[in-house]
Amino acid sequence: MSLSARIFRSACAPLTGLILVFMAGANVAHSQSAAAGCVLERVGGTSRMLLRCPDGLTIIVEAGARFSLIDRNRDGNADAARLQRKALLLNAPAGQAETGFQVITPQAIAAVRGTKWAVDVQDGKTSVFVVRGRVAVQRPSARAGVLLGPGDGVDVAPGSDPLVVKRWPRARVSALLARFGQ
Repeated sequence: MSLSARIFRSACAPLTGLILVFMAGANVAHSQSAAAGCVLERVGGTSRMLLRCPDGLTIIVEAGARFSLIDRNRDGNADAARLQRKALLLNAPAGQAETGFQVITPQAIAAVRGTKWAVDVQDGKTSVFVVRGRVAVQRPSARAGVLLGPGDGVDVAPGSDPLVVKRWPRARVSALLARFGQ
């Protein structure tokens, strides 16, 4: 079984459990983020938010992003995010969770173990870029996907066209990471 198939098999467990919805820039009660085992704080002098979880996962949230944290196994720790709008920059340390962490969007599922990557939803498509590590990406209805390495990205539009992994140009990477102050 390929690496991406193993990652997806372990990471795509049924999405049950605690779901918390966040809107970046909105006031979020500390009890909500604490229920997911995470602490939400504003990044000083910016409109971005930083979500720190006890297992080492950090998520920089672009201003205006809309996402939900999901605790599938109800252990008090977020193990997935459902992203509806804008972008998240995630840093998931190796061993962060037995099944890894995944980001689910309308067009794609990105699943990882120990990596730094960005997921962006806008204009009816999902873009995934890997800074460090490996990320498996597939359409929600697909059985197979692609595996991205450092510097790789993929744009997932509605439909069933094959996913194409590309080395992203420096200008595109810089523009995306600048949205997170990176």
